[in-house]
Amino acid sequence: MNPDRIEGKWIDLFAEVFERCKVGPGDACAILSETQSRALNVQLAELALLKLKARPFHVVVPTPRQAAPVPIRSTGASVALQDLGPAVAALAASTFVADCSVEGLMHAAELPAILKGGARVLYISNEHPEALERLAPSSADEQKVRAGMRLFRSAKMMQVTSPAGTDLAIRVEGARVGGVWGYTEKPGTLSHWPGGLCLAFPKAGSVNGVLVMAPGDLNLTFKRYLESTVRLKIENDYVTAIEGSGLDAELMREYFAAWGDREAYAVSHVGWGMNPRARWEAMAMYDKRDCNGTEQRAFAGNFLYSTGANEVAGRHTLGHYDLPLRHCTVTLDGNAVVKDGVLQGDLA
Repeated sequence: MNPDRIEGKWIDLFAEVFERCKVGPGDACAILSETQSRALNVQLAELALLKLKARPFHVVVPTPRQAAPVPIRSTGASVALQDLGPAVAALAASTFVADCSVEGLMHAAELPAILKGGARVLYISNEHPEALERLAPSSADEQKVRAGMRLFRSAKMMQVTSPAGTDLAIRVEGARVGGVWGYTEKPGTLSHWPGGLCLAFPKAGSVNGVLVMAPGDLNLTFKRYLESTVRLKIENDYVTAIEGSGLDAELMREYFAAWGDREAYAVSHVGWGMNPRARWEAMAMYDKRDCNGTEQRAFAGNFLYSTGANEVAGRHTLGHYDLPLRHCTVTLDGNAVVKDGVLQGDLA
């Protein structure tokens, strides 16, 4: 990317998205960042809130020392706040929080306390504004995602197959279903931008079968397109075998093992992408520092399989993979919502 520069169009963009979050004149709005946050996005958030005549203030915390044995990427579980009471209280007392932390508050330990205070939280994914610009949310996105969530909530079983050999049976009855469309209007809720996906966190013992990742599928923890096939055998939620002779399989085996934690091998969430503007190939255009991979979680018709923490199943770990697959067929109780990587019916 070129050197960062504030652009007027990006101030307008941030203001438009914040307006969708019902930010108005006089609202007390917190901008959460850490010392390693993307400074450009922090500045754009402030300028956009001022444009809306809100009353922004900053909560800035030092990025903590690394405690994990390996680099952590794209977990959605920021540890920046470190249970710092005054900072959490300030966020909880806000009308709106522009979350510019590196990893985001989605699965952060402090999030329940912040939402309990009534704050509306929008995580601005750690992307270059150019990607955010292409993926500005719309009310049409919300309606499509809500339709997908309704299908998810009414289903008992999800089946996922692919030409590469994926064959997964996933019990989704009793799962916690979520959806993200890029903004939030309701107090005490969180969304992230970019958005456009439907997710479910299955109960324990719900996932069995084989997940086959083919060349062109993505490992977003590594921000890498696969160049060789990786076959994961999954038994009662846990990856029990990682088969493949290429570098991709070797990297996955090493990163899984580095955690020394069985829970890192278990399913976190499953779902599919809904955003027609998100592009599978876009990650190839960005340096890794300028991309967080949220777009690749959301591109329309992908099947997203993630490992790691799952509160519904009572599992907690920092080990995490987000694995979007192409060309899959996803059915709910026998009815296709995605066929060969293409959204079906009302979701199309």
